[in-house]
Amino acid sequence: MTALGQSAGWWRSAAIYQVYIRSFADGNGDGVGDLAGVRARLDYLAELGIDAIWFTPWYPSPMDDGGYDVADFREIDPLFGTLAEAEELIAAAHAKGIRVIIDIVPNHCSDEHQWFKDALAAEPGSPERQRFWFRPGRGPDGSEPPNNWKSRFGGSAWTRVPDGEWYLHLYSSRQPDFNWDNQDIRADFEDVLRFWFDRGVDGFRIDVADGLVKDPRLPDVDPGDETPFSDQEGLHEIYRSWRKIADSYPGDRVLVGEMWLPDMSRAARYLRRDELHAAFNFDFLVCPWDSTRFRDVIERTLVAHDEVDAPAAWVLSNHDVTRHVTRYGREGDTGFAFADRLHGTPVDRELGTRRARAAALLTMALPGGLYVYQGEELGLWEIEDIPDELRQDPVWARTNGADPGRDGCRVPLPWSGDTPPFGFGSGGTWLPQPAEWRSSTTEVQAAEPASMLRLYRAGLRLRDELPALGPGGLEWLSLGDGVLAFAREPGFTFVLNFSDAPVPLPPHREVLMASGPVEDELPTDTAVWLRT
Repeated sequence: MTALGQSAGWWRSAAIYQVYIRSFADGNGDGVGDLAGVRARLDYLAELGIDAIWFTPWYPSPMDDGGYDVADFREIDPLFGTLAEAEELIAAAHAKGIRVIIDIVPNHCSDEHQWFKDALAAEPGSPERQRFWFRPGRGPDGSEPPNNWKSRFGGSAWTRVPDGEWYLHLYSSRQPDFNWDNQDIRADFEDVLRFWFDRGVDGFRIDVADGLVKDPRLPDVDPGDETPFSDQEGLHEIYRSWRKIADSYPGDRVLVGEMWLPDMSRAARYLRRDELHAAFNFDFLVCPWDSTRFRDVIERTLVAHDEVDAPAAWVLSNHDVTRHVTRYGREGDTGFAFADRLHGTPVDRELGTRRARAAALLTMALPGGLYVYQGEELGLWEIEDIPDELRQDPVWARTNGADPGRDGCRVPLPWSGDTPPFGFGSGGTWLPQPAEWRSSTTEVQAAEPASMLRLYRAGLRLRDELPALGPGGLEWLSLGDGVLAFAREPGFTFVLNFSDAPVPLPPHREVLMASGPVEDELPTDTAVWLRT
């Protein structure tokens, strides 16, 4: 890893590890992950070879949406620890050469946030209500929502309060949307940025980065149309002001956007030099297991990012999507869509694991940054058989069980031992772990040369060492149908065989590493790094 402070633009090629705090490691034995648990595992992360940690929200929250319903943006939830512990964790990570990125959730807050409590207590039209989207209803008695917008968690995006007005929430009814036309909101979030920068954080991952600004007319929309509440021009002004704040601090602080936009060139507009530093490449994440589709996504990504001189940010899984070991092992559709998670589709886990190993080497070989969701370095799969009474994701409740939600990718990690909680902590776990994970613990995999964990450690180390895997582009190679191959200089070739038969390796001097056994031919669903 690059030593802290030695290289401007560290984020352009960084390997960043996502910690979903509740499910990483439990330091106090209450069954929920916390800051003490993370700090105790910093050596594990340092050995993995990552450059930074991205923490999901650690703020006070009623946990209606796993912490993305924030009640106070300047504190730590007691479930996770204290503000002093957070500052100590940041310092401890820095001492090991690991930077710290934290989530910021500017689109909405919790209904327990003081400002929303004030809004509920105030009258219609009051300054307190103008911080949110309160509107009268439609119909003779105002009993119909102000428009036809739907919540992304199911049901209407509007909830009525006792005095008859309605408030907007694009997610749970316990997550009211802020009105970013209001100067109180803008000033307060700028202060929040400074609060955490002053405490040493190296950047922010911006939740729902495309959704803060709404069309003030609040027009009705056709199904699937998110134009009035996504990718509005007013966002650019906000992020320019945030970038000025980030640039005013030493140490190359960064802003990373979460934007699910259908047009990659539109997303790239947020990555101009005076706005965000990077944004997740979700086209890559949702791509099905197909060589042509992957090449198309990679090409479009690199072209769009080159136009604004921004790095791509490659990601295979996160806390919102089905783990890719499961996706890649499914019969039929191996992509991902929120509209249908394909819960219950038959899965060949061995096949999914083989493809996940190959995909890991692909992401590590591409130009740009890399994000690793906790547990993917262990080859963990989606847990689909969580008992209904234990599910906690509001998506499950708001869709009346039609959508299983995201709990299956948030099950606490297995660290050691033969039975749950597998070293997660001295107590139980807030979501149940499968007994099968006894062979997937970090303890077991650290001792197995061919394990997924050892593959990630070796790949991330080589990625840091090889000059070819630093700045620079790639050149596509034609090695036959179903084969994805490219060269990077100096002297590096990547090959992934998507076809249904082994293919000859191109001329090379050395096999640097491979996702599976390789001799003169590259087996199906296998990737290889070659020195040429």
